[in-house]
Parts: sequence; structure tokens; C-alpha cells
Amino acid sequence: MTLQDPFKVLVRIRYSDCDAQGVMFNARYGEYVDVAVTEFYRRAFGSYQDMLDMGLDSQVVSLLIEWKSPCTFDDVVAISITDIKLGRTSYTIELQFTDVETQREIASAKIVYVMVTANEHKKVTIPDDFRALLIQPQPGTVNLAGI
Repeated sequence: MTLQDPFKVLVRIRYSDCDAQGVMFNARYGEYVDVAVTEFYRRAFGSYQDMLDMGLDSQVVSLLIEWKSPCTFDDVVAISITDIKLGRTSYTIELQFTDVETQREIASAKIVYVMVTANEHKKVTIPDDFRALLIQPQPGTVNLAGI
């Protein structure tokens, strides 16, 4: 399901995010994927805790990041959730990193989660009510960049 009006999180690249080359360190992209998905969960479910209260949790089984161009200290980056694909016990969220000022594509990411029980972490089928909340359009922007 490609999202027509994607959910976005705006972040400002911190000095501590950058490596010796002066660009954002590659490992930080995974952290920002997690920030964007957590904010998406907050919008879709109320909070991450609300998802746990449903008796459900998700575990990452794959994270793919493809870099197109660098970002540097103080850049404001939009991380958009552009697609969600549902399987029986797993789901994939696709994200796009874009420079807010120039609209330059920075990177894309694809993260795959397996649905598990909140306490025992046993793989389960994605419940219908969770599916409905996950694919319900969540347009809007969470601004963590201070702009």
C-alpha cells in the first residue's frame, strides 16, 4: 500500500551524529528509522505502550538502508513513511530521507518486523485490529527539528 500523503518526522542532524568526514554517520540512520517508526506507532496506536497493552510487540528482522547523498550537521531532514506491506506474521515499513530545504533525496530504508507476543516474544499472526490501525492513513508531520 503506497501512501499518498505520507506520515513525516522532521529531525535536525546533530553535531554528534556526524563522523570524521563531516557527514551523518551511517549507523545513525538506523536510529532515525526507529525514531520515525516510534512516532508513527504513537500516531497509529496512541503510544508504544498502548501497543504492548494489546499484548503485541514487534521485533526487527531486517533493516536495509540505501544512501543517495550525504547530510551534514544542522541539516533538517524529513523522514517519510512511504509504504507499508503486510504479511501474515510480518510487516515491512519503507521510509524516505529527504533534505527539507532542497528536497534532495538522502536515503531510503526498508525495515521488516515480525509480530510477537509482548511478554513471551513468540511469533504470532498479525491481528485484524492491529492491521487496520497500521494501514490506516496517518498523514501529518511530527516536528522534532525545532523549525
